[in-house]
Amino acid sequence: MIKKAKRIENLPPYLFARIDQLKEEAINRGIDVISLGIGDPDQPTPMPIVQKLCEEALNPANHRYPSYEGLLEYRQAVANWYKYRFNVDLDPKKEVLSLIGSKEGLVHMIWGLVDRGDIVLCPDPGYPVYRISTLLAEGEPYSIPLKIENKFLPKWEDIPTEIAKKAKVMFLNYPSNPTGAVIDKKGLEEAVKFAKEYDIIILYDNAYSEITFDGFVAPSILEIDGAKDIAIEFNSLSKTFNMTGWRIGYAVGNADLISVLSTVKTNVDSGVFQAIQYAAIEALNNLRDFSKESVKIYQRRRDMVLDAFKGMGVEILPPKGTFYVWVSVPEGFTSTDFAAFLLEEIGVLVVPGIGYGDYGEGYIRISTTISEDRLIEALKRVKEFFGRDDWKSKKPSLLLK
Repeated sequence: MIKKAKRIENLPPYLFARIDQLKEEAINRGIDVISLGIGDPDQPTPMPIVQKLCEEALNPANHRYPSYEGLLEYRQAVANWYKYRFNVDLDPKKEVLSLIGSKEGLVHMIWGLVDRGDIVLCPDPGYPVYRISTLLAEGEPYSIPLKIENKFLPKWEDIPTEIAKKAKVMFLNYPSNPTGAVIDKKGLEEAVKFAKEYDIIILYDNAYSEITFDGFVAPSILEIDGAKDIAIEFNSLSKTFNMTGWRIGYAVGNADLISVLSTVKTNVDSGVFQAIQYAAIEALNNLRDFSKESVKIYQRRRDMVLDAFKGMGVEILPPKGTFYVWVSVPEGFTSTDFAAFLLEEIGVLVVPGIGYGDYGEGYIRISTTISEDRLIEALKRVKEFFGRDDWKSKKPSLLLK
């Protein structure tokens, strides 16, 4: 009999795997399922990036092992991007590191920092990787409650002093997956002040920095005075340039933290295919305004979702970032019940909020990374079904356990 490591056995059930299973079961029953679940841009990668990849893939020099840290030209392109976008100066040799997507970097950073029993502050609701990576490192995740009454921002005074004193690392993520909330420079100044007071390292996930609405421009935490003393920021080209499958990102910030992350990575991976790095350089240097068109598309879709849920008696804080809408569920439902309900009754797949933490209960996450004709059809089903008088008498028979 195979015995799993305790670190695996202690992981919470992966709810999203069960959602995929229910989706397949519904499709097999002949239901036309429209998925508003996964956050994967439906627009293509810009052609100049694809062309650059093809060109570099034909060069035999790129077929060998890449450098562990990433091509210096790539790291320089990231540094130039940060100067252009955030007016942040970075040393490409010491303060920039290539990643196989930001998710990989977040996990490996925890491996380099967290020992058994170390407390890690995790936003709740938040990207599940924060909590899971902490558990895999045998650390102790502690939830930072993010509530709608505070616009899904942390209230630092609510974190017990004894927890803050023991905490070693803190994740932050704005624009936020799953809530779509954003933070301004004043909010980041408060976060840096709190972290410095208690000697906490900040891992700042800025993967959605270029997907913002209503005139809001997302800052980098590295714009804050003193942040580079205690912070490292993670980003990728996935959302900005529609390159989720390419798996290329970067970490920037504190040189000592970059060195720790590099040490882990040199022992567990062999870097990013150089042809992809050259394609990423093309994106960062020559397509800096590309995301503006994507933002127009996502904002239009966001507004469609908000309009569809009007009058349903659910609470929504209109998101100013990401391509997600965080919707409270009607009274009498849990988030899993409501997600199952929508799938069973109208063939619309959403993600239950409990999958993002205890404070995600009572919400569902809707992704707008779907063609507009399918989104229109999904929202039409929502409006028609919830316009009926009898919908409250129905209960889901599917189980998301």
